[in-house]
Amino acid sequence: MKQPLGVILAGGQARRMGGGDKGRLMLGGQSLLARVAARLAPQVAGLALNANGDAARFADLGLPVIADSVADYPGPLAGVLAGLDWAAGQGAETIVTAAADTPFFPCDLVPRLLLAAEGMAHPLALAATPDARRGTARHPTFGLWPVALRDDLRAALAAGTRKVVLWTDVHAAATANFPDEAAFFNVNTPEDLAHAETLL
Repeated sequence: MKQPLGVILAGGQARRMGGGDKGRLMLGGQSLLARVAARLAPQVAGLALNANGDAARFADLGLPVIADSVADYPGPLAGVLAGLDWAAGQGAETIVTAAADTPFFPCDLVPRLLLAAEGMAHPLALAATPDARRGTARHPTFGLWPVALRDDLRAALAAGTRKVVLWTDVHAAATANFPDEAAFFNVNTPEDLAHAETLL
């Protein structure tokens, strides 16, 4: 299989941060977005940013900016679909997504997702970590997604599906398990940002 393309998901509304572009928040002298891009870029064949609104505000990143094709901010699945449509135009078979507010995700995210999906008819996998309460916690914004299922996803979104795992479970998505519970720590609140500074 060809190396996946990477898509950073930044299409949310950041309500718990008071709105605006959460990925623009600074952490240790770099924006969250710049940290995520630097971590994902070496693992993929090319990189794009899924964001809505005026794309020019991200011009400094030098990345293609792709907007949701589904209205009213239906969530991460819309960003995945936008990424799959972009990747189809590039002749790619798969994408790997990463959230714009999760600066410490693993540097071996992509190879482990690919390994988890080996042998599947459609390479589809989500990252997961141990969870004291549930046993395993899946991280639905960190996944490997096949371009071949983009029309299926489009139909699911049109039918009202919003939860990532509801769609991935239908297709028996694989799970790539990562041992570090904190690897997918994401910045949702000002308190989280302060905690991220201590994690640096």
